[in-house]
Parts: sequence; structure tokens; C-alpha cells
Amino acid sequence: MADVTAPRTGKSAARISAEPRTIRMRRRLTASPERVFRAFSDPEELARWLPERVDGGLAVGSRTILVWPRRRLWWEVLEATPNRRFAFRWPWDDAERLITTATLELTPSGYGTLLDLEDGPFATDSADGLDAWAAGLEGWGEALAMLRAHLDFSVDLRPLV
Repeated sequence: MADVTAPRTGKSAARISAEPRTIRMRRRLTASPERVFRAFSDPEELARWLPERVDGGLAVGSRTILVWPRRRLWWEVLEATPNRRFAFRWPWDDAERLITTATLELTPSGYGTLLDLEDGPFATDSADGLDAWAAGLEGWGEALAMLRAHLDFSVDLRPLV
């Protein structure tokens, strides 16, 4: 950890940690674990709530291209345990300087599902890593809201282009 000196006072203003950061989010969904798993593991279902199109399959070991109107990125599926766990690697920039692993854990909860998401690590000792972590917090919050709207309410919240 390093001290940061405030420019006007010369006093220590904050402590900055160079520790990598991980995004962790939890959502309770009324959809079953089977339906939540399918929302990530089935290309047609994924294309109903997140990207515009999925080019390729989502089997373990495959690298799939997710397509939006202004962006394309790949997912490399690492694990797919039906109705329990789905994990993939993906890049945070076009140059692929930062690649993280996203893991989704699905736990039955009443008639629905408890979804635990973890994505990282993000190196926050650089501006690029810190920006990616901040974008990831915002992006995953929006993505999980779109997932819930799709699964629990049959609503597509993706922006119209």
C-alpha cells in the first residue's frame, strides 16, 4: 500500500492498494436454476437478453463470439456444470491486455435461484485495470438487470439501436 499526498495540503490523503480487485454480485431470481443456466449456456437463449447475436457454441473449451451493434468479443467457456455453475474467460479491451474469468454459481432458493457472480482479477495498480474494474461493476449490474427482466418478466431491456 502506498500513501497518496494531497496536492494542496501535502498531507496524506488516502491509501491506495495495488491489490487486484474482483467483482462479486448476488441476485435472487424467480426463474429455476435450469432456466438461469440455459440463459448463459444456450446461444439462442443468451442472444435473447445480452448480445444481439452469438457466433458459435457455448460448450466447454469453445471460443464463441458475442456480437453487439458496435462491438464483438469472445468468450472461452471453461466450465459448464448443468444448473449449478458456468465459467468463462473474456477480454476487457480490443488489445486483450486484460482477460478475466467470470464464474456464475447457481443455488436453488425456494422456487427460484440464487445467482452468485464473480469476475476478475482486475489489476488496479494501473489506470487501464482500474477503469476496467469500474466498467465491470457497471456492466455486470446492467447485465444482471437485463437477465432478471428477461427471465422473471419476459422483458427485453437491451437498448434499441
